[in-house]
Amino acid sequence: MPYFTVPSKGFRKCMWCEGKCLYVVLLMAVYWCTEALPLAVTAMLPVCLFPTMGILPSKKVCVQYFLETNFLFLSGLVMASAIEEWGLHRRVALKVLKIVGVKPAWLILGMMITSSFLSMWLSNTATTAMMLPIANAILESLFGNVETLKENCKDKSDPEGDSQVKMHVLHFEKQMLATEDRPDWTDRSEQKNLEEARREAQYQMKVWKGFLICIPYSASIGGTATLTGTAPNLILVGQLKSYFPECDLINFGSWFVFAFPLMLLFLILGWIWIAFLYGGLNTRLCISKHDEREATEAKATAVIDEDYKKLGPIKFAEVSIAFFFILFAVLLFTRDPKFITGWSTFFNKGYVSDAVTGVIIISILFFFPSQRPSLHWWFDSRASNTPYVPLLSWRKAQECVPWNIILLLGGGFAMAKGCEESGLAVWIGKHLQPLTQVPPSVAVILITAFIACFTEIASNMATIIIFLPVIAELAIHVKVNPLYFMIPATTGCSYAFMLPVSTPPNSIAFASGHLMVKDMVKTGFVMNILGILCVSLAMNTWGLHMFNLHTYPDWARPLNASSASDRPFNVEINP
Repeated sequence: MPYFTVPSKGFRKCMWCEGKCLYVVLLMAVYWCTEALPLAVTAMLPVCLFPTMGILPSKKVCVQYFLETNFLFLSGLVMASAIEEWGLHRRVALKVLKIVGVKPAWLILGMMITSSFLSMWLSNTATTAMMLPIANAILESLFGNVETLKENCKDKSDPEGDSQVKMHVLHFEKQMLATEDRPDWTDRSEQKNLEEARREAQYQMKVWKGFLICIPYSASIGGTATLTGTAPNLILVGQLKSYFPECDLINFGSWFVFAFPLMLLFLILGWIWIAFLYGGLNTRLCISKHDEREATEAKATAVIDEDYKKLGPIKFAEVSIAFFFILFAVLLFTRDPKFITGWSTFFNKGYVSDAVTGVIIISILFFFPSQRPSLHWWFDSRASNTPYVPLLSWRKAQECVPWNIILLLGGGFAMAKGCEESGLAVWIGKHLQPLTQVPPSVAVILITAFIACFTEIASNMATIIIFLPVIAELAIHVKVNPLYFMIPATTGCSYAFMLPVSTPPNSIAFASGHLMVKDMVKTGFVMNILGILCVSLAMNTWGLHMFNLHTYPDWARPLNASSASDRPFNVEINP
């Protein structure tokens, strides 16, 4: 019996919604990529476009701008402000460098460990901005002025260096004609010394570049280890709660258990690659040699020691911040880590979230004293008391917290909600047919590679906001656990290493003037490959068992069922 499809009225309306939502998404994507408008202003476009175009009512749009995920991110930003206020991050950085030593490879490792650890809690941009001056001070003590170093390392492949070499040879020829009785070995010795000095300068310049390039890269890697370390991680949590309300597998503790080993693995491989590429891996790594390099390393050690002494003895405020910081991390980790019973069981189920934990801790910072209170005042009212200054003031929080990031998060959640309600994500997911024909493990590599490449030319937040709803629908369409595709995409959008414009940390390092684009492309290309392979390994080993990724979960089925109701119905007609 022949039949034809009769689309329902609701389906025609839905198709119009999909088209209008696609227009808004493309408009925001162009504005985010080109920065034609400030990023935060672009993020607010759904508030005016979704209601006026009939895509989503304003009461559903506006509520997306301050979900509990935004409060968790705000808690992390405020905690970072308190750490920066009292200089605790600088003390930690210098202490790590004192421990690892000043041999180039070990010092690069120390820089990467410190940058990655700080970026787990501070913003990647703030970490890079703080670590670069420390790196420059150490490098100047090791190798001297960088401009002089650049002049000394010019070779024949450089036109300017080639002309200087020719002039130097001509100068030697004139000397030989003027003093014919001068032995030949003297000239050869001088030329040999000149060549050795040039090779040493080239080595030092390579090490200098390695120092500068490892800081933004390790900051980007370290931010993936915690939910609050980078915004895309929180966007994943927010969109999971919007798409799959019954999915409670991702929280601070479970993400840390999955992402921290991944971060360590990638950090070690990245260190080996950067140290190999920029001359840090050699016999001096494990064997001490009494030469000129050892003397310069001693000077760098003295610089680090001097900077650490300038900090003075550890202050009461630093101890207090360190205590609340550790308490902040421990409470977030142990709330509901999944592999053991968390402390959230003492409260009504579903009432206490990571956002509640974060706000409780940062609220204490605004009234806890920054100086040790005097006990004499309690026994003698005429005794002098310590002036009361809290660990953090609201004025300082207003100045240091990047509030535009909160709007960016909200804009991402609003866009995701519009894609879900209009059916745009379902429509795009159905049209990604090529990925449905490949094994899921191969699809993970392809998705991570595509996201990592796209985020080179767009911000990581814009990238994950645009593609995460599509990836979720793709997973549902091929009957794969959505986390199996969404987690690699989220992690991969932080792996932007090839271009200066890819991330603010890359831009800060490039603005130093000592790096070239080809340096970042050459280093970042291999870093991207290493990151993709590490994510694939993590997803198919410990991630597979942690999140039960080998089965299609029940919490992913309601969306699939609801989306089916929006499809056209079939009517059979007898001839």
